[in-house]
Formats: sequence, C-alpha cells, structure tokens
Amino acid sequence: MPIFSLGDDIRFPPVELADRSGVLAVGGDLSSERLINAYSRGIFPWYTEEQPIVWWSPDPRFVLFPDEIRISKSMRQVLRRNVFKITGDVSFREVINQCSMPRPNQEGTWISSEMIDAYTELHNLGYAHSVEAWHNGDLAGGLYGVSLGRCFFGESMFTRVSNASKAAFIALACKLRERGFLVIDCQVYTEHLESLGARFIHRADFLELLNQALRCKTQRGQWTDFFQ
Repeated sequence: MPIFSLGDDIRFPPVELADRSGVLAVGGDLSSERLINAYSRGIFPWYTEEQPIVWWSPDPRFVLFPDEIRISKSMRQVLRRNVFKITGDVSFREVINQCSMPRPNQEGTWISSEMIDAYTELHNLGYAHSVEAWHNGDLAGGLYGVSLGRCFFGESMFTRVSNASKAAFIALACKLRERGFLVIDCQVYTEHLESLGARFIHRADFLELLNQALRCKTQRGQWTDFFQ
C-alpha cells in the first residue's frame, strides 16, 4: 500500500489504505482541527522528532472496554487504602511533560515539544484531559488523552511511585463506565495495559464502535470535578 503525503488539506485517505504496520500518511501539521479530524476517523499521530509527522491506524486495534477493567487484589487494596488522590485536569502540562520523559532503556521520546504544544491547545479547547495520581501532596503519576463523544483515546502515562499510573487509569476507566463511555482506545499493545484488561479487536469493529461513540455529544470542558 502507498503511504500518503499530507499537505494543507486536513482530510485523510480511508484508513483501509494503511500499510501492514498501520501507517496511513505522513506530513501535515498538528493543528487542533486536523487532530480532531484524525481521531474521529480512528487515526492518531506517532513519530519521533527526527521524523515527519506519521499518522497511524493499526489493525488490529488495542482497546479496553470500561466494564472489562481488570483490578488485581493488590490494586484493590491500594485503592481501598486511598494511597493516591485522583484528580482530573489539575496539572495537564506537567502530566504531558512527565510523559515525554524517556523511559529506562529507551532512547529519546515520541512526545516532542511540538506534540506538547498541540495537545495543550486541545486541552485548552476542552478536548484533551489529564488524570493525576497524587501521593503525600506530590504528583506521583498520571495519564493524558483525548475525549470525543463517548470514546477516550489514551495517549501516554507515567509513574514516579509504584502503582500510581495504574490507580489513575483504573479510576478513569471506572468513571468512564459510569458515564456511558463505550471504549478506551489504547492504540497499540503494551503488557501494562493488557494486565488491566485491554485486548485487540479488528479495526473495522473499532471504527464501528467509534462511530457509535461519536453519535453522542462531546462534553467539552475541564474535568476538575470528574473524580469528586
């Protein structure tokens, strides 16, 4: 399959034209309009600073259904003891900055300054959100992503204290379940998310779910009262 080159037009080719690895197109920009258009079609950017912007729509897709969240016995104890205080949209910029930090045994990061600025703008517009886990008053872990309709697109997470990112993700999944969200898009496989209940589904099934989710109005704004 050819990989398409994007220009000023924010439209994307059909996702069925992505190559075997899931790459659909390169180029364009990270304007809020283009990002929202991409997510609403099951497409997301993922690239390193040395590359042009690369747009993906993998098949199969790695997702988690909120009512399938898997909470281990040890995590249930952590949650019962209120080891972490969970908040929403309190420190978006710090969360995305922490997510951009290289992991052990990892060279570089895919969350560039360009990505940070673009998602911060989406946050200011009420589409991108952070979930924070606090421990003894300090930011211990968290995650960020994009919310459209009743679909949450998870982007990245980080942890400074053991189990902090898990606590944030579990709290998010439970709140999304309460609010009728259909699916959390985890995009690509990680062992960490698999342990929490994420699994692969066919891209066509994901797109059908996404279309259902987008029939519901996006609740824009800050999630500061989301976990109260």
